[in-house]
Amino acid sequence: MYPLYSGRPVRPVAVLLVLAACGAGGVAGCRELPGKLGGAKGVALAQVDDTVITVTEFEERLNNQSPYVRARYAALEQKKDFLDNLVKFEVLANEAKRQGLDRDPEVQRTMKQVMIQKLLKSRFEKLKAEDLPDTEIQQYFDSHQDEFNRPPEVRVSMILVADEAAAKKVLADPRSQGLENLGFRQLVTEYSIDQETKERGGDLRFFDASNRELPKELVDASFKLLNVGDISPAIKTARGYAILKLTGQRRALTRTLAEVAPQIRAKLFRERRQRLMDDYEGSLRKQAHIEVHADRLSQVKVDLSQNPIGAPDELRPPPRSGEFHPAGQRAPQAGPARPGAPLPSLGPAPAPAAGAAPAAGAAAPAGKP
Repeated sequence: MYPLYSGRPVRPVAVLLVLAACGAGGVAGCRELPGKLGGAKGVALAQVDDTVITVTEFEERLNNQSPYVRARYAALEQKKDFLDNLVKFEVLANEAKRQGLDRDPEVQRTMKQVMIQKLLKSRFEKLKAEDLPDTEIQQYFDSHQDEFNRPPEVRVSMILVADEAAAKKVLADPRSQGLENLGFRQLVTEYSIDQETKERGGDLRFFDASNRELPKELVDASFKLLNVGDISPAIKTARGYAILKLTGQRRALTRTLAEVAPQIRAKLFRERRQRLMDDYEGSLRKQAHIEVHADRLSQVKVDLSQNPIGAPDELRPPPRSGEFHPAGQRAPQAGPARPGAPLPSLGPAPAPAAGAAPAAGAAAPAGKP
């Protein structure tokens, strides 16, 4: 059964939503107004001790919620429920304050996080990705062609043997044939004399036709293989005879400036904003009196147990999508602004990171037969 307040049931989820609405204002919750009810903020809807909830503040709290939540409180009865929960919030907040919890270190840290968030938002919210000049976008595109353009690539596995007779024996083995690569890997283990590639089943990883890490004869032979699963004839190299099997192909990738401009703009905007935030924090450091005793860090004992009871939020795994945060808040868009942490960002990036094309040959360089 739901607890009753002012004669109506108070649903826990509704309370959480209101806690989120009031909690955004800090520990004190809704505004405290001295003197007459309503003060300069409008007509009073309710008063809890010295705290007044006005029409203006009620409207602000409600309209700060998501469209889905606002729709739930459009009718008069639902507005009464929302007001009841604002009152409930103030009753609990006042009791917490009477017990001195406003001086609790965790509460103080949370309040600092909210203050820092508001500070950075007010200072940097006018920055817009659209303000970046097109010349910067063009310059980045021209100087990072490898991020947006990639030649055709192939991936092969190799068996290197000492002489032609051994090569013929490998080619005659039925395990070398077919799309399935397990048999070929077995042959690598049994016959290959190249220890570096042998350890990874003969895999030479992806490479393009301009590759200079592999002998030219192997590169040329690899690009003559047409279909995944094809086997090359024995190829004579300086170290013996190689048999190649085609295991992968990548088509050429070419992207225009128009296609990647949004991603480049988002990347440059994030970098610019982060530089400005770092500079701002650096200027504040110069004005502050700071003493750091790094030599005392050895005295810090780290609890490596899983989710210790009472651990602060920064040591807990983030809630999964759809879970409530404390006081019903949605997951903060910025990282925690605790001491020693990077300054939080000011919201989601305008677009995905630049360089949407996967980097060619991202794996380690191919082994040299």
